[in-house]
Amino acid sequence: MLSEQHKDIKNMCEKFSDSEVAPLAEKIDKEAMIPAELYTKMAANGFFGIFIPEEYGGAGMDYTSYSIMVEEVSRGCASCGVLLSAHNSLAVWPILKFGSEEQKSKWLPKMASGDGIGCYCLSEPNVGSDPGAMITFVEDKGDHYELNGSKNFITNGREAKVAVVFAKTRKTDNYKGISAFIVDMEADGVAVQKVEEKLGIKGSSTAQIVFEKVKLPKDSLLGENEKGFKVAMMTLDGGRIGIASQALGIAEAAYRVAIKYSTERMAFGKPISGLQAIQFKIADMATKILASRLLIQHASELKDKDLPYSKEAAQCKLFASEAAMWVANQGVQTLGGNGYIKEYPAERHFRDAKITEIYEGTSEIQRIVIAGNELKAYR
Repeated sequence: MLSEQHKDIKNMCEKFSDSEVAPLAEKIDKEAMIPAELYTKMAANGFFGIFIPEEYGGAGMDYTSYSIMVEEVSRGCASCGVLLSAHNSLAVWPILKFGSEEQKSKWLPKMASGDGIGCYCLSEPNVGSDPGAMITFVEDKGDHYELNGSKNFITNGREAKVAVVFAKTRKTDNYKGISAFIVDMEADGVAVQKVEEKLGIKGSSTAQIVFEKVKLPKDSLLGENEKGFKVAMMTLDGGRIGIASQALGIAEAAYRVAIKYSTERMAFGKPISGLQAIQFKIADMATKILASRLLIQHASELKDKDLPYSKEAAQCKLFASEAAMWVANQGVQTLGGNGYIKEYPAERHFRDAKITEIYEGTSEIQRIVIAGNELKAYR
């Protein structure tokens, strides 16, 4: 159960989402862009630095607060939710966890203020679920590093000012040569090559980024040399809680549209909410949403207590993403023909939900992680 403090945070985020985010969701979807004024408002509420300590300019809250924030913002607009999720969990967190004091002091204040949007660069054009096959390379030039390569499907790639980039520092055919670096996205040689057109979450930029002879200072290495795979995997564990929270927000939005419509749409002389077929949909939607929320709260609590949570993060991401897709699908079905047209938001929630089963580890990868943990515990 949520503490009173977490309930207060939820209420604040819910009001913000209803008043500032949701009214812009249709516009964001159509124009494939989040308005600058909404960035400013989210920053003013501390959303870009929600778990960054106050000494670095952040709100100093915990991961449970972060997951609540992502859920509520995503309920208003899934694009805004993933913007905040990727920035906080994939860019801020590894710097906070693995960065030196100098790196934290340099990067975290601007990231907390919203002036330094962050991104996470792991996937490559031919590298997805197998990071050991990456070919992006960093060469030690003595007084600096040189970064060459390209990264694919980078959330926030268009807006990012700070990137956590993974590259080989030793040429291997596995993950052992991977290191992590903090990269200034305004450095010479960094270019956004392509911004993808997508099925859903259209306001969130998904970009291909090219690094050509990028000169990196020696203090850009994040954590230990050739220990980048650990940084990447630990970061994704927390990121999966964020995507689960995004999925939950989408599911909640789709559910609210469906239940409202069912009480207003008349058929056979009464609202369709009186039909057992619709009632069964409502019952299953509500149950899947609650189960998702409890799984997310459980994983977040483990993380806040600094306990192992890799399996639980995978479980909440797997369940919440598949629940979101199911709920969104049933939402469209509840609206019938109206669910398939853009006059109603049901079709947008359907389009937005699908990606949650794919990024930050597909559902298949989550099942591998969960099964691996279960079998390890059994042995």
